[in-house]
Amino acid sequence: MSTNNAMLKQLLSDIDAATTGAVRFFAGRSSRRSFLGKVGAVVTGMGAFPLLPMAREDASALARNASDGGSSAMSASDELHEMGDNQSCDYWRYCAFSGQICSCCGGSMTQCPPGSETASVAWVGTCHNPLDGQDYLISYNDCCGKSACGRCGCHRSEGDRPVYFPSKSNSILWCFGSNSHAYHCTLARVVGKADAG
Repeated sequence: MSTNNAMLKQLLSDIDAATTGAVRFFAGRSSRRSFLGKVGAVVTGMGAFPLLPMAREDASALARNASDGGSSAMSASDELHEMGDNQSCDYWRYCAFSGQICSCCGGSMTQCPPGSETASVAWVGTCHNPLDGQDYLISYNDCCGKSACGRCGCHRSEGDRPVYFPSKSNSILWCFGSNSHAYHCTLARVVGKADAG
């Protein structure tokens, strides 16, 4: 037992000596002000870390992965019953939508208009389909590469979170995941049914 205590005491002594040497080394080569500036930059950078982009798969890959895992995601054979005007901000899929509806801009709810590309990152909302009474996960992907469509602008914020929850925030320009940062319109793709529990 005394050998373990001696080894622990020696280890702590070595750590203390190494720490003291490192602090004296940096103190001899920098001022207090520059040290505090560097510490402040690190602390600020750590606060911005949750805002970094997150790579997400496109909605079809998410649906395939979820169905492979045995969850209740939509597959190509599932039929989703819908009704209403998909060019209206009140359409059920647009519960957490922010931007121009691609259906008004030459595309559809799931396909970007010609000349634009789907961003590879998205935010996700959970919307209630009044026709079948089910809740669905909706992937909102921006279409990028053309100037803003300027038609059918909507901003609904059901389930929207602040920008430090990026995957649930519709206040971020999501075109940073594509070749062009020019925003055109936004898609509303059904990923699958939301889990009940």
